[in-house]
Amino acid sequence: MTSTPTTADASPSAHLRAVQRRTLIVLSAAQIVGGVGVAVGLALSSVVVDQLSGSTMISGFAGTATVLGAALLALPTAKASSKGGRRSGLALAYLAALLGCAISVVAINLGNWQLLLAGLVLVGGGSAGNLAARYSATDLSPRNHAARHLSLVVWAATVGSVAGPNLAEPADRIGMEAGLVGKAGPFAFAALAFALALLIVFAGLRPDPLKLAREHDGRKPSTEAGNRTVRTAWRILRTTPMARQALVMIAVSHTAMVSIMSMTPVKLHHDGAELDVIGIVISLHIAGMYVMSPVVGWLADKAGRVPVLLLGMGLLLVSAVLAATAGHQVWQVTVALFVLGLGWSCGLVAGSALVSESVSIDGRTAVQGLSDLLMNVCGATGTVLAGVIVGGLSYGVLGSGVGVMVALAGVWLALAARRSGAIWRPRSS
Repeated sequence: MTSTPTTADASPSAHLRAVQRRTLIVLSAAQIVGGVGVAVGLALSSVVVDQLSGSTMISGFAGTATVLGAALLALPTAKASSKGGRRSGLALAYLAALLGCAISVVAINLGNWQLLLAGLVLVGGGSAGNLAARYSATDLSPRNHAARHLSLVVWAATVGSVAGPNLAEPADRIGMEAGLVGKAGPFAFAALAFALALLIVFAGLRPDPLKLAREHDGRKPSTEAGNRTVRTAWRILRTTPMARQALVMIAVSHTAMVSIMSMTPVKLHHDGAELDVIGIVISLHIAGMYVMSPVVGWLADKAGRVPVLLLGMGLLLVSAVLAATAGHQVWQVTVALFVLGLGWSCGLVAGSALVSESVSIDGRTAVQGLSDLLMNVCGATGTVLAGVIVGGLSYGVLGSGVGVMVALAGVWLALAARRSGAIWRPRSS
């Protein structure tokens, strides 16, 4: 494997450190505001589609549309970043989300659910932007701080994820007072949030971290990486085992998380749990995903990427076993969902840091874009399969299936790390 510095050596200049501090502040602010936009927009999307279409089955496509949008916009975001820097890529993603929210407002006012689904695909750009922001945090990181810097931006998403849904009702009320039809207000508010995220990135991300990293590394943007993102990414992955392993771990972690999480509210509802109980369970799951991410980042920098990835697989396996054997025990499902969030955090933070570190800066955006594409495609596929499994068999069978997948992935990673003769660990100066 070819090892290249993240952007700077282990002792970056005072100028690079100052730019990196500013970059982290700007990215965290954009993550918070963009997270609010994503959460507000998604809080009522399935409800609105249900009301406009008159079909509960069609309402399920609301979530699918946004996940699909995040997947479709992952590569254009990466391509724009490769050509014009991180500011261009993030701006493209947030602009798409803004346009999607505007289309959604129009669709709701027209009572057209088909147009609303089309708008929700573009709203997925908000998620694509928030995912890309975590990689932007590593461009100027010294190798022994990359995971921590990345995790801080991931942690910032907690604010938006928690606050967003609670703003949907007042946004709806204000929207109706402004003359919009019911349920259009939250999407108008989300459009404002994405506009603010766009402004923060466009005005604040100067100098651009990726451009500055290339200058420091003595490299220019790769035309091939910009024009042939997928082909470039696959070529790099064929010759970079650690990057392949990182992508697989991110995909497995995300698939496991969304598969169990998406069907837990249905399982609890069928067991007779009240809505407030279901809300508490999901809130604790989200806390597991984001609140501990700085600790996960610190551990990944200190102990190494692969050990934290293996820890994540272990936590996901424990969660799957707890879910599979929970029966009607709400407390056990709650513990399973919290541990599920922790395992996902380990996979995302350590895996994303490993992706960035194991690929040269020339092709890094291409591999990162492919990573986000695969992550979202696997998430969407996991949601569909989870519904089929729970509908045809049971929640316990879903937990067992996820457990088998995670265990196989963990064994594969452990064997691959052993064959390589080293555990991936950041270099010290």
